Amino acid sequence: MASSLVPGEGPVRPVSVSLHEGTIAALKARTGKRGMSAYVESLVQRQLERDRLHELIEDAEAEHGPVDQSAVDAKRAILRGETAGSADAA
Repeated sequence: MASSLVPGEGPVRPVSVSLHEGTIAALKARTGKRGMSAYVESLVQRQLERDRLHELIEDAEAEHGPVDQSAVDAKRAILRGETAGSADAA
C-alpha cells in the first residue's frame, strides 16, 4: 500500500529499530530519554533529503553529462567569499 504522505507528515506511531549499545548511550546523552524520537526523526528526514538530492544529481548528470568540477570549485569559492567575485569565476 503506497502512502501519499511525505517525510514529517502524518500521525506519529512507534516502530522498532535496532541500534548498538554505544549508539544508544550517545543518543541518550545528547537528547535525554524523551528527546530520542524527535532526534532520530530529524536524522532520518535529513538522510532522505540527501538521498533524494543524490538521485536528482544522478538524473541531471545522466541527461546533461557530468558537472565541470572547476566550475563547481569556482562557485564554491564565491559562496565562501574566497574570491573577488570576478565574472570569470561565475
